[in-house]
Amino acid sequence: MYLDMDKIDPLQCYQAAVAAIVPRPIAWVSTRSANGILNLAPYSFFTVASCDPLILSVTQIKPRDLKDKDTLSNLRATGECVVNIVNEQVAQLMNASCANFPPEVDEFAQLGIEQIQSVKVAVPGVAMSPVRFECTLQQIINISDKAMGGTLMLLKVVAIHSSDHCTQDGRIQTKALHAIGKMGGESYSTTKDNFDLARPDVSLCSKKAVIAGTS
Repeated sequence: MYLDMDKIDPLQCYQAAVAAIVPRPIAWVSTRSANGILNLAPYSFFTVASCDPLILSVTQIKPRDLKDKDTLSNLRATGECVVNIVNEQVAQLMNASCANFPPEVDEFAQLGIEQIQSVKVAVPGVAMSPVRFECTLQQIINISDKAMGGTLMLLKVVAIHSSDHCTQDGRIQTKALHAIGKMGGESYSTTKDNFDLARPDVSLCSKKAVIAGTS
């Protein structure tokens, strides 16, 4: 298959991207509107943009009606959020929060999701989430105003919380998170099957050595 971006429509671009760029971590973002209404919504276009300062990157893909989602609107209004990491335990609740609730609906209350108070921001987090990042808005970058265009939300981390079960000696234990990732379509993946590869010594790297290591 060969796809020329000048000759296919945005939906085909989207379908190719989400099918091939996998698994994608999920940012379950809690925000509060200017009127005090809480919102909770998942985003799978999510990664780290900087470590000093620690900046998270979450992307909104603009809906066909061109209206910003509640998360972005709330960030513009209040400048605070919590990025909650999603694991297998909360997968069903996370998926339920994908529903197209109107802005006046509080997903925490609607879905019976337990809140936990944050320390440095006014927005609560998800109590069941294994790791929570308290964030303030660093910058919003609008890539495109078109339907399916992207808006980048850069979030400065001001505090991190991790549950006791996934923390040891002051470090988060990745394998204990049981995080899930987004695949293409309606599919998700677990992180139970892991393997380790040591960072290579450049002086030992050659095609012959790499092939030998895979045999």
